[in-house]
Amino acid sequence: MVDTNRVSLTSLWEVAADGANPHPLQPGWSNPAAECCGNWTADGRYFVFQSIRNGATNIWAMREQAGLFRRAGQEPVQLTIGPLNYYAPVPSQDGKKLFVVGEQRRGEMARHDMKTQQWVGYLSGISAERLDFSQDGEWVAYQTYPEGSLWRMKVDGSERLQLTYPPLQATLPRWSPDGKQIAITANMPNQPENIYLISAEGGSPQQLIPDERREGDASWSPDGNSLAFWAAAMSLKPAGIYLLEIRTRQVSLLPGSEGLYSPRWSPDGRYIAAIPNGLWNKLLLFDLTTQKWAELATQRANWPHWSRDGKFFYFPSIRENDPAVCRIRIGDRKIEWVASLKGLRIAAASGIWIGWAPDDSPLVLRDVGTQDIYALDWQTP
Repeated sequence: MVDTNRVSLTSLWEVAADGANPHPLQPGWSNPAAECCGNWTADGRYFVFQSIRNGATNIWAMREQAGLFRRAGQEPVQLTIGPLNYYAPVPSQDGKKLFVVGEQRRGEMARHDMKTQQWVGYLSGISAERLDFSQDGEWVAYQTYPEGSLWRMKVDGSERLQLTYPPLQATLPRWSPDGKQIAITANMPNQPENIYLISAEGGSPQQLIPDERREGDASWSPDGNSLAFWAAAMSLKPAGIYLLEIRTRQVSLLPGSEGLYSPRWSPDGRYIAAIPNGLWNKLLLFDLTTQKWAELATQRANWPHWSRDGKFFYFPSIRENDPAVCRIRIGDRKIEWVASLKGLRIAAASGIWIGWAPDDSPLVLRDVGTQDIYALDWQTP
């Protein structure tokens, strides 16, 4: 199976057989560049490749008119268009067919039943990820898969409302404690991600920090007055965890958080948990009372989550041969196994996502899509 989730922000280059003169094949043709997996036809007259544009992957062809490194400047021509995504083109030897992988993306929301230890359908099997629930458990905000639009609805499926529209690209919704607002990570095309706030009733998202650096993955304080979030380095500002006071818009660096990301505020407001960026092998806990960091666990983890009562901290343990969901008891730091992820086909737009239901049971988006090989007839001038 082709791993179609890993192909992004890549560009095609060409180089002489002796390694000389490496340069982009079509500089500036797409922005951001998202091309890969090209092949020449047997006669060397055409180069076919895949490109992601507007969230869809299709096959394009470019004619080699003037010989390698003496290109005539002809624009690539699109060969495929929906309803599938098309990948990995390979021309036949006789030049009459083009073999491609055609993919229909579809997910099914599943929850781990703690009693039966089985993954069962959830929210009517909605094809969505990045779920977040209101504090009363009656509402859910989510990102549709594979379209990527942001919606909210009641957990019974009623009162669905789309929250964001293109060209704004939004993800990681976080309900405010009073259920009236949702913090999101969003950006316009070719712009860095920032923290936005949108009413749960819809309307125009409001950017909270007029900044040119990347920011995201917000976590509310229990009183709803502040947000903890991750921000990239820029100028004299280091990468790390920052706190934003909603009313005054004042921003401050969480002490000692340089190089950390994925903050999670505890339900009692005392702690903020975080992970070292790029390592994923530690869980750290900042005590807002003592202003000190402590190691919570030595585990490879992502998508961490506080239990509703604040007594446990959940996280997926991405072990190579036995991936699982675990939790650590805050009182004695004891790690407990919760659910196995082994053998699950998990769908995701960009990386594996693990979510959490209102009762703290794990959620995954099961991959129920299809991938097949197609032979396309084509004729070249």
